[in-house]
Amino acid sequence: MPLSEEAKKHLFTIAKETKVLKGSTLIREGQYVKKTFFVTDGCLRAYSVDKNGKEHTLQFAVKNWWISDFIAIYTGELATLNIECLSDSTVIDFNTQELNDIHTLFPEFEAFQRNNLERHVVSLHKRILNQMQLTAEERYDLFLEQYPDIEQYTRNYHIASYLGVTQQSLSRIRVTKTKK
Repeated sequence: MPLSEEAKKHLFTIAKETKVLKGSTLIREGQYVKKTFFVTDGCLRAYSVDKNGKEHTLQFAVKNWWISDFIAIYTGELATLNIECLSDSTVIDFNTQELNDIHTLFPEFEAFQRNNLERHVVSLHKRILNQMQLTAEERYDLFLEQYPDIEQYTRNYHIASYLGVTQQSLSRIRVTKTKK
């Protein structure tokens, strides 16, 4: 996106590139969230843990994706998600208040942010509809299409929890696909 030199300089003052190690947690359930992360390299996931201790993966974030607990950011509530690094990663982290203030200082960011928000809403709606309308195998095929190289970073239970299936069901789906 074309930016004035002044806008570029300001963006660099509020952005911090951080290298994070595999297994690191950027956000934990129960904390206040003041940051959002843009992934430049690696793989992260956002997940919650239910009252029985079962993990539910909401999102994976790979290169050029944003990740945070947006419910906590926009409502001021405590985090309900955990954000963990599935591989050594590089992220650019932003203080959400500073990122929001940039729209007032530099209106050209407004269109960029609106476009990001629209893409995020569309992605979530598609995900919800896919969970309701597609078979587990169809969801897995779509997952592989959306995240072609992600299996090198993830464990089976991460993918199974994202798809809403058991690890055993995921294994059966994979076996069925190899036989075709």
